[in-house]
Amino acid sequence: MEFSGSEGHGAILHKPVMVKEVLQFLISNRNGIYLDATAGTGGHSLRILEALGEGGRLISLDRDHKALEVVRARCDDSRQIVMKSSFSRLGEALDGIDVNALDGALFDLGLSMMQLKDMHRGFSFDSPHRLDMRMDTEQPLDAYRVVNEYPEQALEELIKRYGEEHSARKIARTIIHRRAKRPITTCLELAQIISSVVGFRGRIHPATKTFQAIRIEVNNEVTELRAGLKEAINRLRKGGRLCVVSYHSIEDREVKGLFREANRAGLVSIVTKKAVRPSLDEVSDNKASRSAKLRVCERL
Repeated sequence: MEFSGSEGHGAILHKPVMVKEVLQFLISNRNGIYLDATAGTGGHSLRILEALGEGGRLISLDRDHKALEVVRARCDDSRQIVMKSSFSRLGEALDGIDVNALDGALFDLGLSMMQLKDMHRGFSFDSPHRLDMRMDTEQPLDAYRVVNEYPEQALEELIKRYGEEHSARKIARTIIHRRAKRPITTCLELAQIISSVVGFRGRIHPATKTFQAIRIEVNNEVTELRAGLKEAINRLRKGGRLCVVSYHSIEDREVKGLFREANRAGLVSIVTKKAVRPSLDEVSDNKASRSAKLRVCERL
């Protein structure tokens, strides 16, 4: 993923994906109330604020308190409210600031570059630090516990389900064998164990799918995503739009499926019959955008 440096904040900043497309779909009323449910380091939030009028409001949420510190420093706009919240507590967060209806909401899923590049966060294959992978560092479950405490069958199932990894059984069995000797402590150690099973094929790191699966498990990402999208749809006023950018098939299937459920229930119309993909120019400029898919629905 490309990134733009620190801008004086001491943080690696994430390049927002498909900004032009998101704004075209999202903003219908320049003085409306909008939600950025995945503020990250503020890339999309900044651009939304630029598109809004003086009467517009933006609520920027994230469950990573370090990311929110960066957002507050970068944006510093009286029209914006920055709050910590998970997707499953979205309704509670909005109720807390007396927001009942939204003109639009954005969910940009996936890992931010700031999280990935901070070796202490335990997301990177190369990190010599403790396995972590928590987006909310205050939650109890981390990758260390998943890798060292989950039984073999549970490990196999989550690697297969959330990583779509064909070697899930062998990987789970090898992890169990290795941790019986001593705990698997670091990301680097786990990546090496997985690589010894899968081997190197092509450009994708052999531990990619397993790391994805463990991260999804640690952060309860699938359940959180469904809860957040449902609440966002419920909060949209008529004509308001929900835009979701996903980066892998598991996320995209959840988004696509939930949009269809809401459509069958008469709550939304599906604006994007097929997912919108980034332009060739954007992919060339920001390789992290190549897997992105944007889906949009509109409240009826």
